[in-house]
Amino acid sequence: MMLNPIVKREIRVQARSMRICWTVFAYEAIMAAVYFVAMTVLKTNSMYGTENIYSSLIWLYPVLSVTQILILGVIVPIRTASAISGEKERQTFDIMMTTSMSCFSVIMGKVMTAIIQDMFFVAASLPIMALVFVIGGLPWSYLLWFFLLALLVSLFSASIGIFCSSVSSRTITAVIMAYGLYLIFFAAPFLPLFLVSYYEALGNAVNYDNLAWALLPLLINPGVYLYEFFSHVMTGKSAVYEIVSFSPQNHGFLNAITSGYWWLIISSILLVACSFFFLWLASRLINPVGKRYLRAKKRRMPRKKAAESDT
Repeated sequence: MMLNPIVKREIRVQARSMRICWTVFAYEAIMAAVYFVAMTVLKTNSMYGTENIYSSLIWLYPVLSVTQILILGVIVPIRTASAISGEKERQTFDIMMTTSMSCFSVIMGKVMTAIIQDMFFVAASLPIMALVFVIGGLPWSYLLWFFLLALLVSLFSASIGIFCSSVSSRTITAVIMAYGLYLIFFAAPFLPLFLVSYYEALGNAVNYDNLAWALLPLLINPGVYLYEFFSHVMTGKSAVYEIVSFSPQNHGFLNAITSGYWWLIISSILLVACSFFFLWLASRLINPVGKRYLRAKKRRMPRKKAAESDT
């Protein structure tokens, strides 16, 4: 299988730079600091005293995982937000678009480069993460789950960043737009639930159907997805199902998608679909043929209207 030329070039250039080494060093330093702080807290709060904390090491899994997910969620939009806008600022975008690569291949090359770098950082944290599985007793399958979770977060974050980079011609504007879209995905899904709760707070009767169906937009909320994931890992229960189960009514469809792992599966599919939708939009935005067609169509419109008015 032929490697994407953009991925091949970007990885080769960055592998020759010391910047990637210092970035990995900073990443590992943050992970080591979080590990020592977490170990100190676990040793202080251990029910077995200060001599035996091995049974508490299982809680290092969510702590280290969430730390890495937060780091990836912060740095990935910055990288991809400068992918296209940076080419425009360096005035190399037109040269890149004269190649035989399709617009979608260009977008995927930029995104795959960011994802590969993120997976490299995640792989570099394995010595610290391995302590949870060797000493803490977690099954090794959870390590694969974490890799898939990091891959999903990287894809989602990269797609938002590359979309904003395609919209804007300046990197700083693209970064601000990317974090703004992040905020929308984290806050907007809670709006139906907030409206239903506010309506009931005014003294109206509690409608459990409305309250339960207001949870559906949370399927595209990355924060709820992470909370549901670690709830399954640490407790074996669905946090969303616990909320739906408070309702005295049988909601059928809601009970089905919140039982077991169905919430995570459906949420993963929706997040991947949103990611590819942003990638498709980005490829359409950088398509020079489409832009020329739209500009030519706009120029023809006044002439057509003038010709119709003369007749």
